[in-house]
Parts: sequence; structure tokens; C-alpha cells
Amino acid sequence: MSLLSFGIRPNSRSGLRPAWEEQPTRAGLAIKGVTLVAVCLAILFPLWVVVVTSLSSVQTITETGGLVVVPRDITFVAYQELLGGGQVTRATLVSAGVTVVGTLFSMAVSILCAYGLSRTGSVLHRPLLMFLLATMFFGAGLIPTYLVVQGLGLTDTYLSLILPSAVNVFNILVLRAFFMGTAQELIESARIDGAGDFRILWQIVMPLSRAVIAVITLFYAVGYWSAWFNASIYLSDPDMLPLQNILNQLVIKQERPTGLAQAINTGQLSPLAIQMAVMVLALVPVSVLSPFVQKHFKQGMLTGAIKG
Repeated sequence: MSLLSFGIRPNSRSGLRPAWEEQPTRAGLAIKGVTLVAVCLAILFPLWVVVVTSLSSVQTITETGGLVVVPRDITFVAYQELLGGGQVTRATLVSAGVTVVGTLFSMAVSILCAYGLSRTGSVLHRPLLMFLLATMFFGAGLIPTYLVVQGLGLTDTYLSLILPSAVNVFNILVLRAFFMGTAQELIESARIDGAGDFRILWQIVMPLSRAVIAVITLFYAVGYWSAWFNASIYLSDPDMLPLQNILNQLVIKQERPTGLAQAINTGQLSPLAIQMAVMVLALVPVSVLSPFVQKHFKQGMLTGAIKG
């Protein structure tokens, strides 16, 4: 019986090819290549302009009339002023601290919750799962949430940037689906040897779930680093604002950071260079961490969504 009867035809380059996949043509490959290059340029060109403008002098920005594409007269004055101990430096440290503490707290809560829900025989397993699912579709709204935060005395504290958004139900469900795919034989063997749930979670389940944990950690970290709304409604002290709120003041409200007004007024700094430099500072952590977690995205998300 031939391979064609099973819907598979031989391919000289890649072995066996399903019948529904057509042989790629040179024109098709060329179109795909051109499209991919165009998409990459559409993404990288704006980033290039932002970085080059942040490194340009006042004279260069003035001569080009705004954004700079071709680098010349490279200077790091904008970054030196931003990181010289002023409002932007303080905001960067606030964002970094909130991101680290918030991500650790969110991951701890999410992992413990997901592991408990992955054990189908646990107490109140089904009601708790239904309750979590309901929160994905129904929310109390902004005013009740603000009243709860205010009633707990969390306004004008950094906890208001962490606790209201500490848990994401979607992330818990992804972790739960992945944990449910852990071989039951391993868990049962550990229980026979006297291991408790915390030891099983720490020494068996989590090491086997490194991919999905890395992906969810990145999700939480990017969320905390990029968050600005909670700070805008819960914090009234400008010295406590994170970096994203300073960026919002610079770009949208056209305000100047504390300590840089004199340098801008005297012509030492360009307001546009300051705006671009703050954008670069906001993009650096995500750009640095993403390549290290990228290899886990397919395994972590697809496997976690399919299993369970």
C-alpha cells in the first residue's frame, strides 16, 4: 500500500509531507522572507530612533527638527542627568523594588494556589475553582476597589502597588494545568517515602515545571514594571511614583522631572532627549529578560494549555 493512500506524499527535502501541505515555491519563500524583514524593520526602526535621539545633543535635535535617525554628536548627558540621583533615579529604584517584591509574592501565591487546585481531592477544590473562574468575568469596579484599599490603610504605601493586582487568575489556571500533567507515579512514590505536600511541590513539581514558571514569572514582572494606574490613584506623594508614572508625566503631560528644569532651561539638555532616555530606561529590563525566557514560551504556554 502506498503512502499516498494515507494522505502522505514523499518529499525529497524533508522526508514525508502531509497531503494538505503544499510544496513551498520560490516565490512563496521570497514573499515570506520579504514580509518577515518588513515586520522586523517596522519594530526595530522606532526603537532605533528612540535610542539615537536619547543619545543626541541639543544641537543635533534642533537641526533635525525633532527625532534623529542618523547618529552624530553622540552624548550620554541625558542618562547622566537622569541617573544622577534625581526624581528619575528614585522612580527607577521604586519600580525595580516593586517589580522584584511583587513578582516574588505573586509567584508564591499563584504556585501555592495552582498546586492546591491541581489536587482534585483537596478540600473545596471545585467551589474554589469556580470562585476563581467567576472573578475572570465579574469585577467589583474601580470605586469599590479603591474603598477597600483605603479601608485597609494601604493608600500612600508601596503595598497599594502590589496587593490589588497580586494575583492573575489566568496565570493560576495555566500553572494548574501544567501541575496536573505531573506524573502521578512520582507523587505517589514521594508520599510513600513520607514526603508532604510542600516537599512534593518544592522538590518534584516545581523542578518539572521550570518552563511554565519562567513564563509566568516574566508575565508578572512585566506587569509590575509597566504598571502605572495603581500609582496614579493610590499615591499622592510624587517622590513615591514609579518610573512609568514619570514617563507619563514627561510624554503626555509635558512636565519636567525635578532637578532637570534648570538644565533644560539653560539649553544643556533637550526635553525630547530626556523623554527618549526615560523610554529607553523603561524598555531595558524587558528587553534584557525576554531573550532568556523566550525559549520557554512555547513549551510553557502550549503544554500548560493542553494538559489537564
